[in-house]
Amino acid sequence: MELESTASVTQAISGTWDVVFHLAAVASGSEARADPGLAWEINAAGTARLAELLGARCLAGENPLLLVISTGEVYGPGEGKPRRETDPARPCSPYAASKLGAEIAARDVASRTGLRVMVVRPFPHTGPGQDLRFVVPALAERLGAARRLGAPAIKVGNVEAVRDYLDVRDAVAAYRVLADRGTPGETYNVASGEGLSIAEIARRLMALLEWPVSLEPDARLMRRADIRHLVGDASRLRALGWHPTVPLDQTLKELVDAQAH
Repeated sequence: MELESTASVTQAISGTWDVVFHLAAVASGSEARADPGLAWEINAAGTARLAELLGARCLAGENPLLLVISTGEVYGPGEGKPRRETDPARPCSPYAASKLGAEIAARDVASRTGLRVMVVRPFPHTGPGQDLRFVVPALAERLGAARRLGAPAIKVGNVEAVRDYLDVRDAVAAYRVLADRGTPGETYNVASGEGLSIAEIARRLMALLEWPVSLEPDARLMRRADIRHLVGDASRLRALGWHPTVPLDQTLKELVDAQAH
């Protein structure tokens, strides 16, 4: 499905749908910064196209549910405490801003057509096979390369930033729970509630690889508007019976093992 094309979106959703899990997006923050216009076109305008077509189905008598998979990054800078769904959105990157635009677009369609919409804000998640554009697999790849080459250091961005990491399987399980038990019109965080610095993630990866190195800051890897602390409060989701089941150390081991093969 090409979200820039109404014809493509129309073809993709042909048939009858009970639930649509909408994850299609420019999902890389670096790609969104490189071309903010494209991020807005795909993430916000593309979601508007999808929601509008589903809204037309509602007006024709169908009743699909649209889960808009947004991001915890829409909360932006905070006070060092877990973010709740009632906290204001203050996006500070093209990626986060365009995802907030997607939320607004879907809610607009819901108000006009009766389309059932749920906004889901996952915090960072990872797992084996994740693209190297994302922090954890990129760190693991650099550390693995350092081990192979016998290098004593690797270049890194801001390792003091604190993030809330889930296993991707727990994130997917959350989407399923929300489809079954969530309330249309509501917003739900998907998060563990626990924060770890990128430096701590690197330390755990070094232990798995048995190759300790120095972390050397590189300005080219720094974000000008980085969020220092991004941890989510998922109490609303947990009340529906969801909880994380995969320990982060298991996730990291499986990710490292996958990169080694």
